[in-house]
Amino acid sequence: MKPPLLSIKGLTKVYPGVVANSDVSFDIGEGEVHALLGENGAGKSTLVKAIYGLIVPNEGVMEWRGVPYAPGAPSEARATGVAMVFQHFSLFDAMDVAENVALGMDNPPPIRELAAKITDVSHNYGLPLDPSRMVGDLSAGERQRVEIIRCLLQNPQLLIMDEPTSVLTPQEVEILFRTLRQLRGEGKSILYISHKLEEIRSLCENATVLRHGKVVGRADPRQESARSLAEMMVGQSLHTPSRPAAQPGKLLLEVQDLSVTSPSAFGTSLRKVSLAVRAGEVLGIGGVAGNGQDELLGALSGELRTTPESIRVAGEPVGALGPNARRALGLLCAPEERLGHAAAPDMSLTENALLTGAYRENLVRSGFIGWSKARDFAEKIILRFDVRTPGAHVAARALSGGNLQKFVIGREIMQRPSVLVVNQPTWGVDASAAAAIRQALLDLAQAGAAVVVISQDLDELMEVADNFAALNGGQLSAPRPVNGLTMDQIGLMLGGAEGGETDAAA
Repeated sequence: MKPPLLSIKGLTKVYPGVVANSDVSFDIGEGEVHALLGENGAGKSTLVKAIYGLIVPNEGVMEWRGVPYAPGAPSEARATGVAMVFQHFSLFDAMDVAENVALGMDNPPPIRELAAKITDVSHNYGLPLDPSRMVGDLSAGERQRVEIIRCLLQNPQLLIMDEPTSVLTPQEVEILFRTLRQLRGEGKSILYISHKLEEIRSLCENATVLRHGKVVGRADPRQESARSLAEMMVGQSLHTPSRPAAQPGKLLLEVQDLSVTSPSAFGTSLRKVSLAVRAGEVLGIGGVAGNGQDELLGALSGELRTTPESIRVAGEPVGALGPNARRALGLLCAPEERLGHAAAPDMSLTENALLTGAYRENLVRSGFIGWSKARDFAEKIILRFDVRTPGAHVAARALSGGNLQKFVIGREIMQRPSVLVVNQPTWGVDASAAAAIRQALLDLAQAGAAVVVISQDLDELMEVADNFAALNGGQLSAPRPVNGLTMDQIGLMLGGAEGGETDAAA
């Protein structure tokens, strides 16, 4: 029999205080789309880093078409035929597409020749790209095309994709899937990591499930439901977020004709944004990435100053106040970029808990830091939100993306805000953790807070929000009740049609 493209046997990787992978074994066949499933911290990232040559396992062997395979660096993996599209893009906004592609290649050809290859390959795979366009002007979906084309130019036999659809629109996801199916038809293999289980069911024919670093199951996703796959990952029944119906209370957050110039040359300025959120209410704001989400959160958090009257918290104007003053009044925010914006990468979880919780949690007295209280606060977050880490002393960058996301969101929720604004609250987290975060947001609203959830996940917004508004080109539509809102109407709102009304509906 023909050997598998890649065979992994007994792979184990141990870090101080944690066994990331324990005796992991599975095969990837030629022309197979293989899913790698697991909760945050299950060991998926460690495993693909070993395959791609970023780390060296402590035990176990890998074979490539029956021959021992032990890459000591990504360049060796690429030379063998392995390519990887990472969850976080590694692109430079101020450089064009061809220049960015060249930076990611071991031996790039001259730029003019490379530009012609980019045009040719991108059109052949249904992912058209203009090699002369500045990356800063590209949408999130187009940026991912750059990463994929950079890999395809190296003619890989195995393409590893880590959360490839987390920032894509439904239309962009369908385009990506057509490309992946084309690659499969050409005999190329794909190792696909995603928490979006309906995508797994649609695309993959085999799945390996990890839990706590070990293989706990194998499945044909086409024969499973999304719920059964999720329960296989977590090892228990999945909780569905819910809350009792309640009448909204006092007006807690009011934004009136907010206009803000983006500080980034490639950002989107806000134009006359207005919204109102009451106690006990969740407002969901949807939109394709790059339509002003970061600028809106920056304006609400105080990182971008506005006119005093444009933003009010419980009736008090706060537009001219900075982040700490707004926190003191109960307005807390959690940005999308967790590593570098929401958390300082090289600081411990204790130090990161201190950064935003210093005054609301009384962690600083007369200018002196209460480190024991700060550590206790961090440990409470870790316990309540099931953050998988050896302890509060660990640096933020050592956590998996999903676990850091749980810590960042939990840190803000546990400070009992009267107004909470979150951008992409469940980005990159598994189904169980996403359900827990959404339930925590609903519980916060139930306790009397006003909650604003900015997300590209429409299913998430339909699950948690009372009212929905769409952000398009820096403008916000008028909010509409979620109850009775159809996906067609939402699509029109996302495209800039005010209210999402069709001619028939009008």
